[in-house]
Amino acid sequence: MEIFIQVVFPVLLVFLIGFLVQRWKKVDIKPISTVAIFIMTPCLVFRTFYHSILDIQALYMVFFAVILLIALIILNKIYVKIRKYDQSMESGFILSTAFMNSGNYGAPIILFAYGEVAFAYSVMFLVLQAVIMNFFGVYYAARGKAGIKVAIREVLKMPATYAVMIGLLLKLFNVTVPENLMLTVDIIAEAAIPTVMIILGMQLARIQWGNFEWGNVMYSTIVRLFLSPLIAYGITLLFPMDPLMAKVLIVSAAMPSAATIVMYAVQFDSHPRLVSSVTLVTTIISVATITILLIILG
Repeated sequence: MEIFIQVVFPVLLVFLIGFLVQRWKKVDIKPISTVAIFIMTPCLVFRTFYHSILDIQALYMVFFAVILLIALIILNKIYVKIRKYDQSMESGFILSTAFMNSGNYGAPIILFAYGEVAFAYSVMFLVLQAVIMNFFGVYYAARGKAGIKVAIREVLKMPATYAVMIGLLLKLFNVTVPENLMLTVDIIAEAAIPTVMIILGMQLARIQWGNFEWGNVMYSTIVRLFLSPLIAYGITLLFPMDPLMAKVLIVSAAMPSAATIVMYAVQFDSHPRLVSSVTLVTTIISVATITILLIILG
């Protein structure tokens, strides 16, 4: 109960504020989301990579993300083959289970649970997941309707991609950013997490409850909230990871389905109802599952 009150509850309150404001005022989310994506998040990402020490642990993180994605895709392919579903349904399952909300949900949870060092790992994983989601998410949403070029274009449209590059280049060439400019970056970066948390609450308020495909929703929920962290735990045992980073990755893997992936499902008509339903249900159930996982991990 203490972990719920100290870690999960404050995050839920921020989501709730966004949810209630959206229900009350019917706010246009796009301008707020644009500011968060194009200004706040790049500053947070730049600051993290500019200050981070990139070593073999960062490579382990990349291996972790790739292996987890492949494992979840294979799991869904086996399930679809057993149930004799079509390729479109397979895409819907992959979209709803393989891409987790490591940004506007996972990052604040990890910050409250494990502190600033763990938060830096979380932001690095956030960027990695964003690249994976924008590439493979687009691919699976648009199979048969768009090619690899569309997925690559989506990745290149991400401001965070360039923030990573700039931060790494400055670090590589040992370029020091003037203190007054870095202060500007810090101010904007501090606003990133609370803003994207409010946006998630607003996004959840727009998802319609009812007429769910409960059998498929429950399968996706089990994969996203229960099997994914179990697979993640197994992957962390394959590498000599920093124990704190291993915890960050396991908790990140246990996050609910990514709200942003719903946009791709809608855009390419890849079972958007299923994807949005799973996003809503996993977010609600994750209140309990994340709390229990944090207790188990310590």
